[in-house]
Formats: sequence, structure tokens, C-alpha cells
Amino acid sequence: MSVYEDVTSEAQDGVAVISLNRPQSLNAFTAAMGRGLKAAMADAVADSAVRVIVLTGAGRGFCAGADMNLLQKITPGGGAATVAPEAKHDFSSALGPDVGPHYSGRFGYLLQARKPVIAAINGPAAGLGLVLALYADVRFAGSEAKFTTSFGQRGLIAEHGISWLLPRLIGPAHALDLLLSARKLSAAEAERIGLVNKVLPQATFMQDVLAYARTLAQTVSPRSTAVIKAQVWKALHQEFNEALALADAEMKKSFASADFKEGVAHYVEKRASAFTGT
Repeated sequence: MSVYEDVTSEAQDGVAVISLNRPQSLNAFTAAMGRGLKAAMADAVADSAVRVIVLTGAGRGFCAGADMNLLQKITPGGGAATVAPEAKHDFSSALGPDVGPHYSGRFGYLLQARKPVIAAINGPAAGLGLVLALYADVRFAGSEAKFTTSFGQRGLIAEHGISWLLPRLIGPAHALDLLLSARKLSAAEAERIGLVNKVLPQATFMQDVLAYARTLAQTVSPRSTAVIKAQVWKALHQEFNEALALADAEMKKSFASADFKEGVAHYVEKRASAFTGT
């Protein structure tokens, strides 16, 4: 297990599990946690043995939002009294289109990361914690998880890109309901409106999430997942013909890849795949 600032990371079977690690406060987000999370993600992306990244919270919560003690210290200008310099990490990828120019800000690197990121929402996800979950590619929730935007009840606004991400996931009407009311919703409702992909039983939650993650890691081409992820996030900034032309160009590149040859070979030979990501 690797330990970062307020974050831990452990990799096994091609899956890195990155955990927000302040369980005593339901993993309330801090500047240190932000640095630790970005560093852990950068290391997981750079690790050739890792093909899928699962983001979750230690203990019984995913992330309860920004640490309230830190919020009390914010100055009228909108910043904390002192902010430690952030280390530079490179999330650029040679696979697929470059999405970096479209997604900046605190969590944009999660969309730039070439590996699938799965949010395993094991408990409460509020405010900044909910925003963080929206930057994952896939979201699973435990059956006892709860969600709230909370911003309106703190005198805040739709922060860190949630006003762009949330309507695209669940539609403007649902997004405005959750943002304006700041009400709490259950995992079942979150699944019904499309906020999460699926609700899993709390008793076997991480076991079920990891089974899905291992399926991706062991049966799907990592080259394909990198390109597909970039295509989808890029397409939100393209019109159809641009997305189609990009897909045609990427298809030609894939025909020359080792993973394409392996994808055909393992199917014809009726054996398990052995993708290399090249």
C-alpha cells in the first residue's frame, strides 16, 4: 500500500484502489487531500501494471464535502490564508484525442487520465464530494449511500464544473432540482435519474465494484479504453461530423496495433485475451 497526504493507494490484479483517507470526518476534503489524490492518480496512471482505477472513501463515507473548519478560514477574496504550492503532474496521453484543453480546474485531470476511473461511492457524497464523483467515468453506489449538492445551503454556488457536468448526466431539470434545493437523495433515486450507473448491495459493495473493475482490467484492451475514454469526453465539445472524422482516423490507427491483432486472435483461438496496450 502506498500512502499519500490524506489518501492511500493499493494495486492488485490490474486495479488500483485509491481511497480518500480521513474516515473520522467522513473524508471531508482538504487541500492536503487534493494534493495526495492528484499524486496517487498520477502514479496509478504511470504504472503499467494498473489498467483501471477505483476511487472510494475509507470507512463509511465517500466524501462529506469540503472540511468545514477550512471553510471558516476562507478570506473575502475566496482563498485560504495560506496555500501550499501544488506539484506538477502530467496526465497527457499519446492515445486518442487531447482533451486537456477542455478540462482544467481542480479535478479536470481525472478526465484527462487515460485509464478508466470508477467512483465507488460507499457512503455519503456531499458538496465537493459529489462534484469529485462526477469526474469519474463510471459511478457505482452502495445501497446506503446518500447524496446532496449542499451548495445552496452554505451560501455557495454550483462549484468546480458541476453546472456543466450534472446537466449532461441527468438533464437540466433534475440538475436544477438538486442544485437549487440542496436536498438529500437516496442511492435508489440517484440510480433512477442516472446520477450513478448502478446501486450495489452495501454488504458486498466493494467486492462487486472490484469484480467489475477486474473484468475491465483483464478482458478489455487498455489501448481501446484509453482512446474510447478520450473520444467520449472530446465529443462533448464536437459536432457530429468532427466526432465521426476523429473515429475514422482512430480506427485506422487501431488496425495497426498489437491489441487489435490480439483481439481477433484470442476470439478465433477461443482463449483468454492477453492485451499489452500497444
